[in-house]
Parts: sequence; structure tokens; C-alpha cells
Amino acid sequence: MKMILISPEVLTKLDLKHQVSRREVEQCFENLCGTFLEDAREDHKTDPATLWFIAPTNEDRLLKVVFIYIDGNHHIRTAFPPDQTEIDLYESAGK
Repeated sequence: MKMILISPEVLTKLDLKHQVSRREVEQCFENLCGTFLEDAREDHKTDPATLWFIAPTNEDRLLKVVFIYIDGNHHIRTAFPPDQTEIDLYESAGK
């Protein structure tokens, strides 16, 4: 598996704001049953592109994982429980 890199600042945000652990993010990559989608919203565009997916943890908790792929590594930007609109979009375009 490629490296999953999470900065200390993002780890703190994941814990305090979203109650998401590093291990849960790793489990989402392990449990992925679809593809990565590009975040094409103008105010979210980055170079390289911001990518995202929705997958369950081993406890069946759905998370939206947002990252940038650089030099063979996944640089996590955020991860949080998705809303129904995001789930619907991923079900139609990502699977």
C-alpha cells in the first residue's frame, strides 16, 4: 500500500473536529470499493488535484476521505462522516 501521510495539524483536526483516528483513515483505504473522485469545485482546486472517496471503517462507519496524491503518497487533507448528498454522488460516480 502507498504511504498515508497525515500532518500533526490535520491529525489534531481529525480528532477534535471529526472524532476520526488515523487507523480509521487507513481502514477506509483498505476497504475501498470504488474509485477516487476529483474535487472539481473552483474553491477546492489544487495542483495536484484534490481527490476523495467514501469507504467504511472496520466498524462500518462511513467516512469521506480527502487527500492529495504526491510522489506516490496520499497526503490526507481531511476525513469526516459524509452527508447524504456526498454519499449519493459517490454511489453514482465513484462506484
